[in-house]
Amino acid sequence: MSRARITLDRDFTIGDVPRRLFGSFVEHMGRCVYTGIYEPGHPEADGNGFRQDVLKLVKELGATVIRYPGGNFVSGYDWEDGIGPRQDRPRRLDGAWHTVETNAFGLHEFVDWSRQAGTEIMEAINLGTRGVDAARAIVEYANHPGGTRLSDLRAKNGHKDPFNIKLWCLGNEMDGPWQIGHKTAEEYGRLAQEAAKAMRFVDPDIELVACGSSNSGMPTFGAWEQTVLAHTYDEVDYVSLHAYYQEHDGDVGSFLASAVDTDYFIESVIATADAVRAKGKHRKHINLSFDEWNVWYQRGLDTEDQPHNVSKAGWREHPRVIEDKYNVTDAVVVGTLLNSLLRHGDRVKIANQAQLVNVIAPIFSEENGPAWRQTIFHPFSRMAELAKGRILQLSVDSDKYANARFGDTDLVDVSATWNEETGRVALFLANRGLDEAADVEVALRGFDAQRVLRAEVLEIPEGGDRFSINDRENPGRVGLKPLEGAKANGSELRLSLPALSWAVVELDVQKN
Repeated sequence: MSRARITLDRDFTIGDVPRRLFGSFVEHMGRCVYTGIYEPGHPEADGNGFRQDVLKLVKELGATVIRYPGGNFVSGYDWEDGIGPRQDRPRRLDGAWHTVETNAFGLHEFVDWSRQAGTEIMEAINLGTRGVDAARAIVEYANHPGGTRLSDLRAKNGHKDPFNIKLWCLGNEMDGPWQIGHKTAEEYGRLAQEAAKAMRFVDPDIELVACGSSNSGMPTFGAWEQTVLAHTYDEVDYVSLHAYYQEHDGDVGSFLASAVDTDYFIESVIATADAVRAKGKHRKHINLSFDEWNVWYQRGLDTEDQPHNVSKAGWREHPRVIEDKYNVTDAVVVGTLLNSLLRHGDRVKIANQAQLVNVIAPIFSEENGPAWRQTIFHPFSRMAELAKGRILQLSVDSDKYANARFGDTDLVDVSATWNEETGRVALFLANRGLDEAADVEVALRGFDAQRVLRAEVLEIPEGGDRFSINDRENPGRVGLKPLEGAKANGSELRLSLPALSWAVVELDVQKN
């Protein structure tokens, strides 16, 4: 059996838990919008066409902020196409995902859906094919109270009151050659600076996110952030990060250690942002928006069941693309990625798991059929529910395992929070070991643990293996169940984590 000793102390904290850390992402891609959150005629759809079975799961997931409408899609999108009477909206070719966009769902529909879901909106603007004028126009349309052409047009289109969208992304992945309107760091930095200024002239209270690197392996990583922030530092509040992970060629050990790269990525961007701050003698700190992250098996979009190439599929409406079926291993990795985000919550203030429904998503739905939770739903929902108060700074002494990409890596990965108002400590733990349970001892300094309020684990189901998934026939095959044997005794907690598992333990504590 492997072992880990964890020490936490009431007086050693990182910062408050950012509620926007538990965000998600809705893009006009595949079936995320159409037959995902929006399907008029579905038995569970309301009068707006919003699937209530999906909405129920979104609320259970606990998503706090939703990024919209893209993603690569936004870099060729005219926001005006999605407003006004549906019968007057144009059908367009979307070059990003090679589909036909009907524009039956647009800004007004998303605002109404978000209000039902209880989520904040994070709106992305097109800085690929458009620029400063369109950027300031959409802010006026969305946020100005009235008495101007665009704000009055919003009222005419059914929303007299402003949307009050406060969080805006200045484009998407502009460092990527795949992006429509791809730019150099210098080109993007100047455009983002001027767009930000124009947007703030309309609404000075908005918060703005500049595009950082699309992943830590980009050839321009580091230099991109340095150049972009040199232009935009005074105009923006956040710089973005995107990262996706998958198992390559059976190297499960490296895959399970993916959060090591997340740690590196975050800490490198913080260092770069702070270097620009020092050089420019700026007073404020730029925080981070990790507004795309997940496990994504990038097999390409030209698979037999997910055709993308026009020669195979032609131009279609909302085809099935990257509808990954997540297994136990993926859920454990997602749990560790969430741990990394939480451990850096002093600077990572926003994070959006991509995407919400069907497209690499925690929720899966079938057209005219049911919706269910994928395996990765469970660590996200429990952390969104229980990670509140202060983030605890931890000392972790864990047995390690060797893997090809990251070398020796902790077998046990953990994050923790303390909610002083409720007197609760929550620990989120993963055992990366494939074969052995992990005996975990937690020293609780400054706390007197009264009892274990909750102990749950996600592990390989009986009769299954690490590739077990949830599907239409067995939507509850993989989920959370009681973690037996977790015992708290004053200043100590002991538990055993099954091989390849993710667990949450919530304690009732008093200060001592």
